[in-house]
Amino acid sequence: MRWSQITEVGLVRPDNEDNLLICADIGLFVVADGMGGHQAGEVASREALLCLEEQVRKMLPEAGDRGQMMIQAMHRANKHVYDLASKNAGLHGMGTTVTACLLGDKEVLVAHVGDSRAYLLRDNKITQVTDDHSLVGELVKNGSITEELAQIHPKRNILTQAVGVLPSIDVDLYRIPLHKDDKLLLCTDGLTNHLKGSEINEIVNNSRDLNDAVKKLANAALEQGGTDNVSIILIEI
Repeated sequence: MRWSQITEVGLVRPDNEDNLLICADIGLFVVADGMGGHQAGEVASREALLCLEEQVRKMLPEAGDRGQMMIQAMHRANKHVYDLASKNAGLHGMGTTVTACLLGDKEVLVAHVGDSRAYLLRDNKITQVTDDHSLVGELVKNGSITEELAQIHPKRNILTQAVGVLPSIDVDLYRIPLHKDDKLLLCTDGLTNHLKGSEINEIVNNSRDLNDAVKKLANAALEQGGTDNVSIILIEI
């Protein structure tokens, strides 16, 4: 297994409210995109990932069902961020997306809340693993609008679910069998607001290596306007 990561503040926002987590020793890779004024988004994404790592490390050695363990860890991260926001007026209303991959010998578990994304790249094809928990994500899912229209929809940033905003969340869990040479890409919407899946696939397939790929992806998002923070983790099996 190899991996590379990158995070860019972008060309519009003054601060980076994204956070990345890589714990290669246990196969945990996570992206988070925080929201909230006065840097509360950065607090939300950072605290969610710190809590998630703590919980996974604590539960993993004795976990019977690793999928249920990931869901439980996400719920505890949600409670942690929600409690912080409830106790501090300056953090009120903060929240974050969380898309977390836990790699095993033969499969990857993806636990997901929000509109960051996980993609599987296999045999020169790309598949979006996660569903966006957003207003436009629901419209795409039910066929009301296309993915292309979703990228420019005026309400594309409205989430239907995020970690830390409410006392409870519904966590999506995906189990993906892994093959040799598969690639997994985790990213925040600073990338997908500007690039379609096919464009991401083309850039990765035409890059020298993982480091080159994440740099080219981030630069492509910046060249298209860089309207949000851009964070990417690319893993090769």
